[in-house]
Amino acid sequence: MTTATPRRVGNKGPQRLRTGWFVAWLSRPLASFHLVVAIAVLLTVLGLVMVLSASSVESYAGGGSAYSLFIQQAVMAAFGAVVFYIALRIPMRLMRQLSFPVFALSVVLLVLVLIPGVGTKVQGSQRWFDLGVVSVQPSEVAKVTLVVWGSHLLASRQSEKAGYKDILMPLVPAGLLVCLLVVLEPNLSTTIALGIVLTSLLWFGGLPLRMFVTIAVSGVVAATILALSAGYRSDRMRAFFNPGDDPQGIGYQARQAMYSLADGGIWGRGLGQSRAKWSYLPNAHNDFIFAIIGEELGFLGCALVLGLFALFVYAGLRIASRSVDPFIRLLTASATTWITCQALINIGYVVGLLPVTGLQLPLVSAGGSSLAITLLMFGIIANAARHEPEAVAALHSGQDGRFSRLLRLPKPEVYSPARAARARAKAKANGKPKPKPKTNAKVKSAPQRRALPSGRGRGGSAESSSRRSVDSDSARRTSRSTESWRSTRAWEPNYPMKHARERGNSR
Repeated sequence: MTTATPRRVGNKGPQRLRTGWFVAWLSRPLASFHLVVAIAVLLTVLGLVMVLSASSVESYAGGGSAYSLFIQQAVMAAFGAVVFYIALRIPMRLMRQLSFPVFALSVVLLVLVLIPGVGTKVQGSQRWFDLGVVSVQPSEVAKVTLVVWGSHLLASRQSEKAGYKDILMPLVPAGLLVCLLVVLEPNLSTTIALGIVLTSLLWFGGLPLRMFVTIAVSGVVAATILALSAGYRSDRMRAFFNPGDDPQGIGYQARQAMYSLADGGIWGRGLGQSRAKWSYLPNAHNDFIFAIIGEELGFLGCALVLGLFALFVYAGLRIASRSVDPFIRLLTASATTWITCQALINIGYVVGLLPVTGLQLPLVSAGGSSLAITLLMFGIIANAARHEPEAVAALHSGQDGRFSRLLRLPKPEVYSPARAARARAKAKANGKPKPKPKTNAKVKSAPQRRALPSGRGRGGSAESSSRRSVDSDSARRTSRSTESWRSTRAWEPNYPMKHARERGNSR
């Protein structure tokens, strides 16, 4: 009896030490920031390695170098690292200021890419700008701009306790316009991603559940109609519901992906030893790179990818829950939902749980625009992590850490609700129309007001006061949305600023 108790305590000791170290590390002020940076680096490096392995055979068979696609992906990864660093340095105040102009620019680019001769058409889709060295998809840029501008708009409306009509306007019409332009390319996969962005913004923005369910059902119906409207999209749906009807035709790609996953087993065939990449699996380096990961690295490699995205979900929601700025909460929660859902959709159709949509695996699949834009979004989330209250206090007290000192990142601004309220009140005051001056003909003089009979005057004053109160209540109800639109204009952010001159009001 005397030796049993210490033995049980001794068996639990190492486990407690391991979990205690991890919990202690997570309690550090900049733990969320380091998690986001580490996940971005690990997924990018894994993607570069797998793109090199999956694309080398097809690149060499095409008459070029076996490293051609890998070099393109590496160049875009380097560019993505630059925009990641820029996103880390952008102040949140400036990000809100530029949110609407950049969103409007992305809409203009979506219109320009549809013009013949301006946009480049590849395999029936006109969605690229050919810049010579690289090709850029404006639809990828629209994802980030919609997240940032929508978060700014809804954060402003939340501070005013606006109704659901103010939440829907003008975010939903603008989001539907972007989706329509992307459908015209056509590009159903990016349309689904934009729909996820819009839905997550409305969910975290506080839309009532009944309105949210209605919009979600309408979105599912619209996606189903779009999926069955075009020939290649309807073929994908038929291949999903009847995979054995045409195994050498429309069901070939999904079938080969399942064979590739099964061939990997638990441990995998080894890095670079895939059989499917020898022209057996189309788009092995792009849409179906998760199948190559499963074949070469096995179930453990797939579990590693899923674990990294699960850790990203934890880090993103942790940042959103710890932040005091409503804009940062909406931004990080919506961006985390978008990236995670895109990853789950890609993995879902590779393993046969969903129909093939063409959504890429973030940071892993080949695709220069997608890689750079996703790294930009990761940089914004990492920037948001440095605005947690504990992180702000630590950074302002000199606890920068080696990574922050190496990158020479600026100290984040301290968010003050009182200062934000004053800025909103000032924006509302500037947005209200000035009252018209009264003329002398319409103003009663003091003797004329005193000449009224006392009883009539009292009755008239009560009636006029009640009429004024009713009229003012109705005016407030009818003009609430107008005042909300005017005070939180989409193109004029009301984020608290240090000087009035920064808002354009020169003194």
